[in-house]
Order: sequence, then structure tokens, then C-alpha cells
Amino acid sequence: MIIQGIVNPLVSSLVCRVRHTNTLVIADAAFPFWPEIETVDISLVKGVPTILQVLDAILPNFKAGEIFMAREFKECNDAKTQSAFKRACRGVKMTFEPHLEFKKRVPQAIGLIRAGDTTPYGNLILVSV
Repeated sequence: MIIQGIVNPLVSSLVCRVRHTNTLVIADAAFPFWPEIETVDISLVKGVPTILQVLDAILPNFKAGEIFMAREFKECNDAKTQSAFKRACRGVKMTFEPHLEFKKRVPQAIGLIRAGDTTPYGNLILVSV
């Protein structure tokens, strides 16, 4: 029985299938459903878990080379929220692009983890090295 790290078997399975240059999406509660890719919905109630909590669980065992976010994140969130996301990304290069361009990347991902977060445009695409 796993007693440390990611204990959710669906999340663990999804993360374990990521290889070099593959991507993984961590999305908020309102993010659209994408039938082309596997979605693991771990939302419980509004705000639980947060995208940052999911990211904090994944990054210790995920070699990320870049993280994509929507440019609108910077326009819709205060400095405190932006700083929290930057810290959670642990120095990984963050690239901001228009939300419509961001969403074009989603269908190529290995999968999507849906959190209960409601941070405007707080969605992330992790690119493995």
C-alpha cells in the first residue's frame, strides 16, 4: 500500500504515462471537458483541491521543462495569486500565451487532472523534459 506521494491511483497512473516532451494539463473546475484525452476529476467541492495543491503533489516526481498558462491569468489575478503560482512552479520556465492558443495544446496532452479550483485562468500545461 502506498503511504507517501500520490495515493490516488488514477492520478498516479496518468502521471506515470508521461514521457519526454509529453504534456499534462492541470485544470480548474470550470475547464471544458475534452473527450480526446483522459480526464481524472479530483474536484470535491468548490476550491478543493486547488491547482497549486495538485501541482505540489505532482512536481516532486515530474521533470518539467516548461509550464504554459493563459496570458489572461496575469490580467485577472492580483500580485499575491500570481506570486503563489510562480512559487509553486518551482523555477520551471513559465510561458504565457492567449487563452485560445493555450486551449489548442490541450488535445495533445497525455491527460487532464481537473481540480476544484476557481482561480481565473489558473490552468496549467506541464511539459515534461
